[in-house]
Amino acid sequence: MKSKNSENAIIIFQKNLIHGKVKTRLAATIGDQKAFEIYKDLVAFTYKQSIGVKDADIWVFFSDGFEEIDEGFQEHITAKMVQDGDDLGQRMQNAFATIFSMGYSNAVLMGTDCPEITPETIETALDSLEKNEVVVGPALDGGYYLIGMNNLYPQLFWQMPWSTENVFPLTLETIYQNNLSHYLLPVLSDIDTEEDWLKFESLISENN
Repeated sequence: MKSKNSENAIIIFQKNLIHGKVKTRLAATIGDQKAFEIYKDLVAFTYKQSIGVKDADIWVFFSDGFEEIDEGFQEHITAKMVQDGDDLGQRMQNAFATIFSMGYSNAVLMGTDCPEITPETIETALDSLEKNEVVVGPALDGGYYLIGMNNLYPQLFWQMPWSTENVFPLTLETIYQNNLSHYLLPVLSDIDTEEDWLKFESLISENN
């Protein structure tokens, strides 16, 4: 683990690169090997966008166990962790708790399957937390590609129907119910299906 160099933290939630275990919806139509290769490209793309953020430490939280990171990216990573919890909500809540226990003031969490994420989007999210308690980046499929906060608000992760189109609306409802100030980023796409990939394949290829 490297020393803390910023008040801002980027949490990347990454599934371990295991053949047949990543991008399963994509694999259903294009096969496990191609889905595996696409996921590797998406991970590299996400790292590259995160490294482009001017003032933030990067923490990678793996789904199942520690994994080697390409040397070109490893030098930019503050620490590697393993996700902890029985469901996605618990794992995200625990990741934020870990980050805030390290003394960070602002933190954003994102996955590795948003082909439209940019350093500027992540910077906007972190900057918004100077005046807002929560920031959310809604995804076209009804989920979100990024969530951030300047303190731990665990209720945002309770009893959510993960992997459904109701995640973002219910998250917003929870934000309102708890009177949390918030900032919404632009709506962006996720890559879950072959159709999604074909739409953004050239963008990912150009940026890797």
